[in-house]
Amino acid sequence: MNSPTASPADVRRRPLGGTLTGLARSTEATLAAVGVLGYAALVAGSHGGLLHGNAIQGVLVYLTVPILIGLAQLVVLAVGQMNLAVGALGGFLSVSIGSLMADHGAPTVLAVVVALAGGAAIGAVNGLLVVATRINGFIVTLAAMTILGGLQYKVAGTRTIGVPGSTLTRFGSASVWHVPAIFLVALATAAAVAFFLRRVTAGRRLLASGGNPLAARLSGISNERSLVVAHGLSGLIVGIAAVLTTASAPGVNTSIGGDWLLPSFAAAIIGGTALAGGAVSVLGTVLAAFVVRLVDVARAQYSLDPSWVNFTVGAVVLGTVVLGRVRETLHDRAAKSSPARAPQPTTGSPS
Repeated sequence: MNSPTASPADVRRRPLGGTLTGLARSTEATLAAVGVLGYAALVAGSHGGLLHGNAIQGVLVYLTVPILIGLAQLVVLAVGQMNLAVGALGGFLSVSIGSLMADHGAPTVLAVVVALAGGAAIGAVNGLLVVATRINGFIVTLAAMTILGGLQYKVAGTRTIGVPGSTLTRFGSASVWHVPAIFLVALATAAAVAFFLRRVTAGRRLLASGGNPLAARLSGISNERSLVVAHGLSGLIVGIAAVLTTASAPGVNTSIGGDWLLPSFAAAIIGGTALAGGAVSVLGTVLAAFVVRLVDVARAQYSLDPSWVNFTVGAVVLGTVVLGRVRETLHDRAAKSSPARAPQPTTGSPS
């Protein structure tokens, strides 16, 4: 007798049922409410100062990178992996863009293309190493983080590289009705990631591999290919973050990317992405990035100790993981204690 196997349709249906269409709407609603109330409180504390166009533009500028690095972490977490090299890769690509334009006279388009292609290639290499060595992505990206940090210092040294007056910096300062152009790029990237995971076959397979690797394999999906795609896409998104950082910053140096790692995990995990893989929330990640950025705004507004920012964000991330684990445990206990359903009779002619 043949053993039952999961059909491709079942595998595709499973991750999406628990990911993009059922990704804890209550979590997203809560984050939206916290974001609105938090911003309203800061507006009241600033006596309306944060309602001015320039203030709103400043908040959105500093929200751009947290959204992108959260998305970069999200696509790797979707397959049950982690990318510890998000900050180091972003820093290396940023100083590489600056060096290409300032030191070698490269045109803006070429520097941008090199950064995007380089980010995707380095991410894909990380994925290939994970597949080839069977070593967890945590270790592989940790090694990549160290290597890229050294390369970043090799390119920039102790100097700050600026490209004033270039097309890139003009784009970085552009805005539409006080909405920065770089922020619109971040939103477009989030929409593209959501579309990829929901509508594109490779994205659906990526979620299937993260949600149930065995079922995915039985349906003919290559989990190894999904790992490479996830890491490559993560690197590409980090490349976008590096381009926009170079465009909006007065100069880039070895400090770029040094504080990206914690916010990347915070945005994805607080937003509803599961550490085990297969469950993601793009909208939740965007909202969580906004909430995390509000903590920074509050620190600046009330002159709080900077150490409290990392403490608060870290505590929220830990609390989110613990609550998720408790919820999962309670769900498993409820499933085990519920009576088994009696098999339903089938209709139709016998084969």
